[in-house]
Order: sequence, then structure tokens, then C-alpha cells
Amino acid sequence: MQHIHSYRPAGEVTDPPIDVVTLPHDLRHLRRKLLHLTNGDMVMLDLKEAVLFHDGDRLVLENGDTVEVRAAPEKLFAITARDTLHLVELAWHLGNRHLPAQIEEGRILILRDHVIRTMLEGLGASVLEVEEGFQPARGAYHAHGGHDHHGH
Repeated sequence: MQHIHSYRPAGEVTDPPIDVVTLPHDLRHLRRKLLHLTNGDMVMLDLKEAVLFHDGDRLVLENGDTVEVRAAPEKLFAITARDTLHLVELAWHLGNRHLPAQIEEGRILILRDHVIRTMLEGLGASVLEVEEGFQPARGAYHAHGGHDHHGH
């Protein structure tokens, strides 16, 4: 079994990966873990510090080959608003509830929660069910072990 002791951020490696590991957002914060690749092989990830991996990041095997990290599709709500100010207000309400959220220009993605959906629609938001990779913003209190792209 091969081991992984380093990684590269998405876009840094142009050679095709030898395989892929697909993980939901809550399983992409890793330091040491046995990973199951799509081809059935297993590799041991063993990093000095925990890293929050993003879709497209590459894990570097001992022989120099890479494995691509992919964000697993997750059941989400895509939230849109009347205008920018309304979107900021909706983000405030979500943040006030400490919900993980992926904030993009023009929309916010959150994990599906029908109570929150009712609240958002009551605030005038449009809420659409989607399935896509989820990369929520890290909060100020979760900065340690982030993805700073230094010291790989």
C-alpha cells in the first residue's frame, strides 16, 4: 500500500491523476486516514497536520503519482435573493444559526434542512434543491488546519 505525505492545491499539477478519491465536505478535513480510491485500491494518507481539502486538490503518492480529491455530490439548497442586499441579509440569518454555507456571488449553498428552507422562503428567498459538491466557508474559529497552500 502506498502512502501520501504531501499534497498540491488544485491547478498546480497538470499531469492526469492515477485515480480519484471522492469525499463529502465533512470528510475532507484530514490528517491520517485510509482512503479508498475509485478503482478499489487503498492508500494511507499521513500528513503532519490536518488539511481541509478542496475539490481538485492532489494527494502526492510516494512514487510521485497523484490522486485527485473530488467533492462528492451532496443534497443542498441553492438560495438566491432579490438583490445583493437581500442575499447579505439571508447570509446573516444563516450565520446567526451557525450553519455551514458556501457563499458565492449570487447564491448561497447549504445542506438541506426543511425548517431552514421554510424560514428562508418566509424571508423572500428562492430555494432550489440541488446536488453538487459542497465547500462551505471556514469560520474564524476554524482557521487552524486550513488550506493555506504553504509548507506542503
